[in-house]
Amino acid sequence: MTVELVHASRNRFVENIYRGDVVVVNEKGDILFELGNGKKTTYWRSSAKPFQVLPFVEAGGMETFRITGEELALMCASHGGEPEHVEKVRGLLEKIGFGEEDLRCGAASPMYQPAAKKILQQQQFWTALHNCCSGKHAGMLAMAALKNYPTEKYEVISHPVQQEALQVAADFTEMEATEIGIGVDGCGAPIYYLSLDKMAKAYARLSQPEAIHPESRAKAITTIGKAMTDHAWYVAGTGRLDTVLMEVSKGRLLAKLGADGVYGVSVMGEGIGISLKIESGVIRAIEPVIVELLRRLSFISDAEALEMEHRLDFAIYNHRKEVIGVLKPVF
Repeated sequence: MTVELVHASRNRFVENIYRGDVVVVNEKGDILFELGNGKKTTYWRSSAKPFQVLPFVEAGGMETFRITGEELALMCASHGGEPEHVEKVRGLLEKIGFGEEDLRCGAASPMYQPAAKKILQQQQFWTALHNCCSGKHAGMLAMAALKNYPTEKYEVISHPVQQEALQVAADFTEMEATEIGIGVDGCGAPIYYLSLDKMAKAYARLSQPEAIHPESRAKAITTIGKAMTDHAWYVAGTGRLDTVLMEVSKGRLLAKLGADGVYGVSVMGEGIGISLKIESGVIRAIEPVIVELLRRLSFISDAEALEMEHRLDFAIYNHRKEVIGVLKPVF
């Protein structure tokens, strides 16, 4: 049963309660720890991105297009739409022979609010490049170009690019592809419906690539993990949980947000994966849960937890920027 994970309080009184489910598993899928129902089913959302890009890396796309670590991190990202993110995606598209008009993710406001505010102040409009999934879509176009697949409707589940990505998701969760439910994400690309423990198992396997076969796949997932942890700012951005966790832990943790309250973590080198779903889909409830969970399970030190809390800030503010409440884990 889903449990209370976070309380949002103003003064001494609880205003909002965020419930959810958390599971920690090893590379075999054995449940090591859970809060609520570790087998809860939901959409994997953007937490699946490191696995969706794997066919491109495994097929030699990095070498063919001379993709940098920063660019690969963007292919795995839900980036903030900050100017550096936008320009890096633009350059990536040019490198693989496409333009902004080829992206089928749709125009979207930057996740990083100061970037969105600046665009409005300049009386400009956000574009598909500002969409947090533009890097993923650039990666899908790159895969189509690499394999000489048609680029029309590359985001539809029947397209070969999506079928290869789905098979990787099935392989890493040790499911049949037909067992994974399919939906459509906000960016128009397919999303996968499966249980939290299966998601966590994929992250556990990502954390220990030496156990993966064949060698080409082990090398590819190692490359993806290194790109994400070495270039954590490109995976998310300023003040974002993914970036903070990977930077503060110095790459011992790999993390990826999914929309509507989904989260995935790999404890690198340990064969341990973590998945979380906030029942209401409220993303702000994820941060205190993940930091407290990692501290309690000794995956981060108390000092690292304090640094993460400082950089993330769990306070609730009014419009005068005064602290009037706090988000607090309660498990």
